[in-house]
Amino acid sequence: MTPIRRIAMWSGPRNMSTTMMRSFGARADCTAVDEPFYAAWLVAAGVTHPMQAEILASQPNDPRGVAERLLAPLPGGAAVQFQKHMTHHMLPEFPLDWAAQCDHAFLIRHPARVIASYARKMDDVSLEAIGFPQQARLFDEMRARTGKLPPVIDSDRVLADPHAVLARLCSALEIPWDEGMLAWQPGPKPEDGAWAPHWYDAVWKSEGFGDAPGPLPVLDGEDAGIEKEALAIYERLLRYHV
Repeated sequence: MTPIRRIAMWSGPRNMSTTMMRSFGARADCTAVDEPFYAAWLVAAGVTHPMQAEILASQPNDPRGVAERLLAPLPGGAAVQFQKHMTHHMLPEFPLDWAAQCDHAFLIRHPARVIASYARKMDDVSLEAIGFPQQARLFDEMRARTGKLPPVIDSDRVLADPHAVLARLCSALEIPWDEGMLAWQPGPKPEDGAWAPHWYDAVWKSEGFGDAPGPLPVLDGEDAGIEKEALAIYERLLRYHV
């Protein structure tokens, strides 16, 4: 029997994470999970987000229950599970013992792009809201828990050459390359979270990876200050790019 591989990819919001879920979900051997700790985080953090009621009704609100689901048998005989995680959802008090049974990867994006994109969807932007400090903490945590250096990929580099970067990521994760990761059918998917109608409009129209990105947005005011703080974390993690 082929052993099950559980891949947890850690990203901040507006970081092409849903596109990566599409890519892994297009594999013949893979099933995907969309932000499983979202509802638990909303309850524990006391935060209100768009489509709050729908999110809370769609997932377990107890982080221990979420963890148990993540380690359950996979449907349809799948050999690979792709878990799309938001770094800010994983509060320090949430259990992480389940993480030792997963392989971890980190998806990063230049903070100027993240902030500009986030500000189009949400009114308040902060360093914690875009998940950069949490991503650094979780990178160190997963490295310590698994004894492995988690592979890192950058959104801009993926868009510049999806085949090359994803093939190297698959090699680092010790799973076979699947050409199907480069394209998918447009529209909603069964794994999409209840919040998809608010956030996934562009992804629902996509059939593959988009064009290589243009120049970085130029930020000012408070956004520029947040970018400066996040940039140090981004550059640290970028050193581990596959």
